[in-house]
Amino acid sequence: MAFRFQGVDFMDFDSLLSEDEVMVRTNTRAFIEDKLIPIIEQCNRDGRFPRELVRPMGELGFFGATLDAYGCAGMNNVEYGLLTQELERGDSGIRSSVSVQSALVMYPIYEFGSEEQKSFWLPKMATGEKLGCFGLTEPDFGSNPGGMRTRARKEGDAYVLNGEKMWITSGSIADVAVIWAKVEEPGVAAPDWKIRGFLVETDRPGFSAHDVHGKWSLRASVTSGLSMQDVSVPAANLLPKSDGLKSPLMCLNQARYGISWGAIGAAMACYDTALQYAKQRKQFRNEAIASHQLVQEKLTWMISEITKAQLLALQVGRLKDRGKAGFQHISMAKKNNVWMALECARKARDILGANGISDDYPIMRHMMNLESVKTYEGTDDIHTLIIGHSITGISAF
Repeated sequence: MAFRFQGVDFMDFDSLLSEDEVMVRTNTRAFIEDKLIPIIEQCNRDGRFPRELVRPMGELGFFGATLDAYGCAGMNNVEYGLLTQELERGDSGIRSSVSVQSALVMYPIYEFGSEEQKSFWLPKMATGEKLGCFGLTEPDFGSNPGGMRTRARKEGDAYVLNGEKMWITSGSIADVAVIWAKVEEPGVAAPDWKIRGFLVETDRPGFSAHDVHGKWSLRASVTSGLSMQDVSVPAANLLPKSDGLKSPLMCLNQARYGISWGAIGAAMACYDTALQYAKQRKQFRNEAIASHQLVQEKLTWMISEITKAQLLALQVGRLKDRGKAGFQHISMAKKNNVWMALECARKARDILGANGISDDYPIMRHMMNLESVKTYEGTDDIHTLIIGHSITGISAF
């Protein structure tokens, strides 16, 4: 049996939030409880992304939530963090789809695009009428995106793209792909070609997408491979302000920030389920297992780490709203909070015993999802080295 979420706030965290921030969380929580929780286990079983929720999420302002104008909600970064927290409390795959649409597609159009590109795409993407995907990772290049093999060749008033992308969220259901490619330059050695971003409509000849099957993780999310064989796009589809590898890394920074909050949501779901279960489950002298010292130790660890993660994410959000959040701050939040969430899932599974592996409860689904979350948008090891570089001044890459 599933339990209705009770909320997790040990240190009066809500007193640190504004009324608007609490309202965003409340509205998102209600949507997740009413629309996603009733269907998510079946979606996970079926390996189905609940596309029927896309337009309702658009109506609530979930897409491009921190962007101003173009039909976007203009939320602050803490509001957006609380939004992603509740989405991932529902399911990491759903948060991933919103994160890609917002941080990896709408954000680069907003930040690097022309006015024409912004005016055409952003209003449609804000409502969910159009979906996007982000093509950076390749079959042979994950943590080293600078080694990408995708190429763009200028031919008259067009660019011709060739290459492969892999592990692309929403790839086969997207209307447009933000593709990062090295632009061929005559007389310049291939390693020195500059990386630029392109808007590639997915119905263009030569563009194809195939879904990845057999996933044990993010099953309620679409994961795809992309192929481009002589795909011609107008020169106007180039994101004019994209400038080297730093541009896609700026996008990833936006996504990592959302993950740092989202992981807290997954941890909350696991903790709350374990707490309610432990109070009801009776063993030995017909006493609730919540009365046992070892169970209390696990629950205490979980609530302590969730509380610290909340405060870390909140501080990064406040810094971000002041324009003072560095990539190293976001790396710390992503690394710590995903690690914390995975440990919460494992401890919760232990408290539930054999029931912990059943999808009558959300524990195993969150655990498997979080294994992917730990890897994407920068692996745990990569974020360790980012922080290490920040504090020592020495790059270990």
